[in-house]
Formats: sequence, C-alpha cells, structure tokens
Amino acid sequence: MSNINLWNEDCLSAMRRMEDSQFQLAIVDPPYGESCNISSGGGSHTKSLVKFHQAYKEMGKSWNQVPGDEYFKELFRVSVNQIVWGGNYFNLPPCRCFVAWDKIRTVTNFSQVEFAWTSFQSPALIFRYCNNAGFILSKEERLRISPSQKPVQLYKWLLKNYAKSGDRILDTHCGSGSILLACDIMGYDIDAYEIDLEYYTAAKARLIRHQSQGTLFTADGRDIA
Repeated sequence: MSNINLWNEDCLSAMRRMEDSQFQLAIVDPPYGESCNISSGGGSHTKSLVKFHQAYKEMGKSWNQVPGDEYFKELFRVSVNQIVWGGNYFNLPPCRCFVAWDKIRTVTNFSQVEFAWTSFQSPALIFRYCNNAGFILSKEERLRISPSQKPVQLYKWLLKNYAKSGDRILDTHCGSGSILLACDIMGYDIDAYEIDLEYYTAAKARLIRHQSQGTLFTADGRDIA
C-alpha cells in the first residue's frame, strides 16, 4: 500500500528541513504568474475557471504567486530528478527531455499544449489526452478544484515513464490532488504540500473518496479513476 502524505504547509519552509536527495523524483506544478484575464465564452469549463479567479480576487488571495530562486534551489537539493510544469516560464537550465501535454480539444483562451521541463537525459515525449470533454471523463476527473488542475491520467503517465519502483515522490503545489490519486493507483509513496487550506481540504477529501471507492475499470481493463 502506498504511503500518501498531504500537508497544509508552505512547501519552501518544509523543504528547508529536508535532507539532500530525500526524494527520487519531484513532480511539481508551481504558479507561472500568467494573466488571469480569461473570457467566459468557452463553455462551462472556462466559466468555472473564471469563477476561481474571481473568488480568489474577492478573498484577497493569489494562487498565482511565482516561486523565487530559493524555491528551485531547495527543490534541486532535496530531489534527484525533477519534472516542472510550466518550466518555460522559469529560469531553468537547458532541457533535453521536455514533456508536452497535448490537450487535443481546447476552448478559446486556453493553450493547446502545456510544457514541462525535466532533468532527464532522454528523448522528449508527448502525452495526448482530452481533459475538457466531460462525457468521456470519470467523476473524479470532472470534479474541478483548482484553476490549474491536471488529470490523474497525466500523472499516471508521468509515473509510468519517469519513476522507478520504490521511488519516493515530492509535490510542492498539490492543488486538486490529482497526483495523490495517481500515486495511490500506481503504488508510489508521496509527500505533497498545499498551502491553501481550501485546496488542501478538497484534495484530502478527494483522496479519501477515491480510496474508499477503489479503482474503477472499463470493460477492456483500463482504469478510469
């Protein structure tokens, strides 16, 4: 059984206490600092994101704060390898093995592809998966918690391609908790951090619900959790 730990804590404070190379792989999705001026003309999926941004502005919060240099210094110290979503927004070393998520079907004002920087020295890979055609997604995938939520299937694919059996995983910005479900399904231990109490609470509830229901399977044996 996987050891899944989710902490409601600032990740930088936590990493300062960690040992060197404590994790074999860090898979992180830090805020990029992109503009949040999104039109609501792209259907229910887009409108839900607009509501997230509006609510955060009204509450005086900002989920979009870009991490500083110390964050990356600590991230590279405590993990052997890293996968950083939005790596093209940060001042990172040259990357040979970048990862691209091709969303296949997109709505107006959203990128068709998302980019991840990695520390691996292997060929670049593309993951193709539609995340906004709700009728083909499981209930867990349709549940929207955070503006930058990524599908469980994406994290499962990353673990399959870049993690080794016995690796301990780190996530510094857990958000909706999709990576928690993927680690639970794939059998990886993970320590994940989420500073926002609402996201933390929702992600924890999502994990508990997933674990109580177990992994669901399609007729051909593919899991859809």
